[in-house]
Amino acid sequence: MTDRQDFATTIEALGPQFAERAAEHDEEDTFVAENFNALKEHKVFSAVVPKELGGGGVSHREMSAGLRSLGRHCGSTALSLSMHQHVVAAQVWNHLNGKPAKILEKVAANELVLISTGANDWLTSSGTLEKVDGGFRLNGRKVFASGSPAGDFLITSAQFDDPKEGPQVLHFPVPFKTDGVSLQQDWRVFGMRGTGSNTIMLEDVFVPEESVVLRRERGKFHPVYSVIVTVAMPYIMSAYVGVAEATASIARERAKRKISDPVVPYLLGEMENHLTTAQLAVDDMVNIANNWEFEPNIHRVDAILTRKTIVAKACIATAEKALEAAGGGAFFRKAGLERRLRDVHAGQFHPLPEKKQQLFTGRLALGLDPIDG
Repeated sequence: MTDRQDFATTIEALGPQFAERAAEHDEEDTFVAENFNALKEHKVFSAVVPKELGGGGVSHREMSAGLRSLGRHCGSTALSLSMHQHVVAAQVWNHLNGKPAKILEKVAANELVLISTGANDWLTSSGTLEKVDGGFRLNGRKVFASGSPAGDFLITSAQFDDPKEGPQVLHFPVPFKTDGVSLQQDWRVFGMRGTGSNTIMLEDVFVPEESVVLRRERGKFHPVYSVIVTVAMPYIMSAYVGVAEATASIARERAKRKISDPVVPYLLGEMENHLTTAQLAVDDMVNIANNWEFEPNIHRVDAILTRKTIVAKACIATAEKALEAAGGGAFFRKAGLERRLRDVHAGQFHPLPEKKQQLFTGRLALGLDPIDG
């Protein structure tokens, strides 16, 4: 990939190839390894790294569109790729705002795959750190690590009880080749089965002191999340909107076989309303991220999280109405709709789940700290 136009062309070409394998990966609970290999070959993993650092210079908006396009063909590939890209995107914001991010050059040079555990960890994190000579000893288990079978670096955090500062969370990368890092082949789930979101076991893993990039108070909202949430959630939810768009497309074609049924147009109309809601909300999320040109603050985070809930619910509603409009024939797996319906249900579990988001938003509206405790 040499420029932005190449990126769009590459995604457009790869999508149909990924679609051919999507049902098989879903049926067999296998990771989309071939797709990741193809993405590496076309330097997609370094696509948003700035050109001066050796990457493709693709904008945040363009990557969001690419993930949405891939979601129409293979939701698992789009979602697992978004997990890598959102870590890179946060580092791009740092780079553009005068905060060196050495990992970007490494990603560009080697097409490294970064695996995030931040969503499930959120503000309290999981796992424990014990101070040892030269660093820390890490123990814990990290779940929902999408793309883990192809991972090069685990971008994670863990709890540390500092004798002076009190309960903290430390953030750091861990190479997958580090002693004590292992994968549990436990990703047997309802939907998004090809993401390889296995549990990662961390047993007496040594984390050098110099690897720690952030220390923060445990359980408290930290400004770093004002960057991460703003750049991450548009990527993640773009993948789901792509899946919802695919369900709508299947429903439209199958509904044509029942065009004499007077109820069908109403069902399709409901579906289109739900889909439009999802599309408008995710487009607004991308606009808020504004190609990394934003001032991070809690109100921008709130805006992103509110729209995330809207997108997740609207994608599920789109897929469910698509099944109803398409009729009983769509209940068969070969129609391709039921797999996508299962996939969109995963969207509700990304941070913040609906009720936690509403609590966050409601407390902020009252002038309170959005995180209670």
